[in-house]
Amino acid sequence: MIKCMVVDDKPLAIDVLTHYISKMPDLTLSFSTQNPIEALNRVMEGGIDLVFLDIQMPELSGLQFMKIIKGKCLVILTTAYAEYALKGFDHDAVDYLLKPVSFERFYKAVEKVQIIRRGLSEKELPDATVPKKETGVQPIFVKTEYKLVRVNVEDILYVKGLQNYVSIHTTTEKITSLQTMKKIEEQLPADRFIRVHKSYIVAINKIDSIERNRIWIGGDIIAVGQVYRKAFYAAIAAN
Repeated sequence: MIKCMVVDDKPLAIDVLTHYISKMPDLTLSFSTQNPIEALNRVMEGGIDLVFLDIQMPELSGLQFMKIIKGKCLVILTTAYAEYALKGFDHDAVDYLLKPVSFERFYKAVEKVQIIRRGLSEKELPDATVPKKETGVQPIFVKTEYKLVRVNVEDILYVKGLQNYVSIHTTTEKITSLQTMKKIEEQLPADRFIRVHKSYIVAINKIDSIERNRIWIGGDIIAVGQVYRKAFYAAIAAN
């Protein structure tokens, strides 16, 4: 059961989300409030899994709220202004709901939470209890502008870091994600991927050739940064 909190300075918005939560068998409403400070204290005490959080509130905005809790629970933002919601992805919001919130859109956001929680639960279980495939690697989910996208790890050629986002190059497509290079690197298996430049992570088994500190991969050429060379060639030798 996912323990939820609704935080909004508008009573009607709280009523709508409370009603939607009651329709979901996996959700239970633990607390609702118009006061973001009160909500903050409840989150820090623990026991809240998911917060439906309004962005624009007096005393403490939703974005400030997320900075303080630092991932202590999952957050779905609610707002009347889409441009504010996009900033929430910088603080790892699962999704945002544009007011007035429809049940269909609410349902889709909750599905994303369920996917994330299933992944977290598997990581927390002892190895013997986690079902593993005999071959292959579990896919990852990355944030694009408005949704979480499933990416098959075995299809990834390399990841390129850009100014405010990353570009994931696979054997079939290119996916632009709002996540940071550090976040993507943490999601990828360390025995299969390696950082070769401040802006590049490559799949070791997808490398076609290496010449003069340059990698040929998927028809592209990537330079190996000087500070990454020792670790890179050690990884190549180990494979």
